[in-house]
Parts: sequence; structure tokens; C-alpha cells
Amino acid sequence: MKPAAAALANRVPAGHWENMNASSDFVHREPRPIAGILWMVVTGLMFVGVTAVVKHMGDGVPAAQSAFLRYLLGLVFFLPMLPTLHTIRIERRDLGLYGLRGLVHALGVLLWFFSMTRISLAEVTAMNYLAPVYVTLGAALFLGERLRLRRVMAVLVAISGALIILRPGIRELSTGHIAMLFAAVLLAASYLIAKRMTGRASPLVVVGMLSVTVTVFLAPFAWAVWQPISLEQVGWLFLVAFFATAGHYTMTLAFVSAPVGVTQPVTALQLVWAVALGALAFGEPVDPYVVLGGVVIVSAVIFIAVREQAVRRAEALADDPPIVPREGV
Repeated sequence: MKPAAAALANRVPAGHWENMNASSDFVHREPRPIAGILWMVVTGLMFVGVTAVVKHMGDGVPAAQSAFLRYLLGLVFFLPMLPTLHTIRIERRDLGLYGLRGLVHALGVLLWFFSMTRISLAEVTAMNYLAPVYVTLGAALFLGERLRLRRVMAVLVAISGALIILRPGIRELSTGHIAMLFAAVLLAASYLIAKRMTGRASPLVVVGMLSVTVTVFLAPFAWAVWQPISLEQVGWLFLVAFFATAGHYTMTLAFVSAPVGVTQPVTALQLVWAVALGALAFGEPVDPYVVLGGVVIVSAVIFIAVREQAVRRAEALADDPPIVPREGV
């Protein structure tokens, strides 16, 4: 499964999917590459905004409590969709998958919030790009998808990028680095479970259940470390929820407007903004190894996405070749 496609399937606001399904013209509209690029630029800004606000809050609120409140407050944006969700029937056999995905995703989010209080914005952003690489490996190992040689090489390149960032044996690894490595693995596992659910439930149900189950599974972790917080801190966490939800929505608009091969390279700007913001707003030194490793990882992810799109396009043409009229007919 393509990284961008995985993100699209798992993160898109439910109501937007409903609108897409209701209008075939919206789904099959002509590509608008400029619009797709602009929407992806906005998406990058939204997600960098998430990391910046979390970084600004620091460890003033425990990571588990911050993560829980982010998802709890984020449910506000799903309130308009509750009537639709209430009318959808969920198969009993799928409840286990929803629960498993919610648990895995909750643990990944928990580690991500913890990492943000321990390592730089640039490191979190660069290492977060490993998740699509893990999705590629997991799809081959657990879902039976074919892992072509070029994708294997791209995965190895991405891993080398992670080694450039971490430099094990040369510098001491912090708990933030280790937490971020596991966060990427867990978030990738969440996407793979969503892939397994494709075709068995509507995207509306998948997104809605993820938001609810993650909130539920984060609750006991938050309760264990709960401390009083101010209205100002609640406001910052609500801003995190807004940025995240808006980013998921604009990402959907980008994917609808243009092919993944056009929009995916734009995600590299997130690393640029994270490095600049970390240096200017938080006084974080610019580590050339982190920048180099991030560029290597991003390049590998872009290659995987673009290559996978080309392969799927070729397979689609093979399944439904164009009709070429014979001469004289």
C-alpha cells in the first residue's frame, strides 16, 4: 500500500469521505496539479504546527495526558458526523480489529508525544518519515504484497538515513530517539490494520472508530499521570487538535486534486520547516546529520510512492487496455 494512500485511508475526516462517495464527479474530476501542490503545502504547515505547539508546551503536561486530551478535544470535530455513524451497522467480527488498531495507534501516539519533549523538531519530523517505510515492509510480510527489488533498495536507503540521524556508537541515543523509532513502527502497524479492513467497512466507520478507540485506550494512561492543567493549556491542546484535523482534511483535498506522484514530493518541505522552526523559535541547533538523514529518508519515501503509483497505473492499463480501432473498421 502506498504511504500516501495509507494516510488517506486512515486520516481523512469521515464527512469528507461521505461527500466524495456521494458525488462521482468529485472523485473523478480532472487532475489539478497546482491545487494539489498548494493543498499539500498547507497540509505540511498544519502538521508542523502540531509539532510546534506540542514542543511549546514541553513537559508541562505529561505526554499521556496531552495525547488523551488531544484526541478527546479532537472528537469535537466529529460531532456533526455522529448521526451518520449511529445509523451504520458494525459487524461483530470487525470489532476486534477496531480495538486492536485503536490500541496500537494509541501506543504510537503516546510515544510520539513523549518524543516531542525529548528530542528536536527536526529529529521527530525526519524519523516520522520511517512509518511509510515500515508500512511497505509490513505489507509484504503480513499482507502478501509483492516487494519489488527497487522498493527493497529504497527501504535500505531509508534505513541508512535513520542510521545517519541516530549515529549509534558515535553518540548516545536518548529515550526520545528510541521512543520515536517504536512510534513509527506502531503507527505503521495501525495503517496495515486499516489496510486489512479495506473493503469490509466504509472509511467513515474506520476513521470514526479510530478516533473513539484511541481516546478510550489513552484514558487509563492519562489517568495514571493526571495533573491539574490551566485553561491556557487546554487551549493549546485544542489548537493541536485543530491543526491535526485540518491537516488531515487538506491532505485529502491534495490527493483528490492531483496524483500522489505530484503531491508526495511536497511533503519534504515539512522537514525544512521543522528545522527552521526549531532553530528560530526554540533555539535548537541545526544538526547537519539530521538534515542529511532526513533528506535520505524523504527521498526514499518519495521514490516508493512514485514508483508504486507507476506500477499500479501499469497494472490498471493491463487489466483494462485502451480500445484501438483496427484500420478500415
